[in-house]
Amino acid sequence: MDKEIIKYKNIASWIAILMLLLAIPTGFWLYGYYIILRWAVIGTALFILWIAYKLERKIWIGLMAITAILFNPIFPVYLDKEVWIFIDIIAAFTFLVSIFKIKPIIK
Repeated sequence: MDKEIIKYKNIASWIAILMLLLAIPTGFWLYGYYIILRWAVIGTALFILWIAYKLERKIWIGLMAITAILFNPIFPVYLDKEVWIFIDIIAAFTFLVSIFKIKPIIK
């Protein structure tokens, strides 16, 4: 796995983290922000899923698949605001941990 790809994964993760944390104060953003958030999160989750697949990290494949399903903008999951706040925090934490845990194994 190329170091440059890992660098892009980390940048995408930081953007997703920032967007997820900014989404927590509900009522502040217009609905369009949440649509953009879904696209940003699913894109990042699928990118990390692909990297995890290449690096054979099965737990991360599962975590990113669940994240992608929850934030899917084509077939959206509708939940209460309180539930989404919890999911946003968990997803942001998952992306944060992925920055430090998903790296190529140097042999």
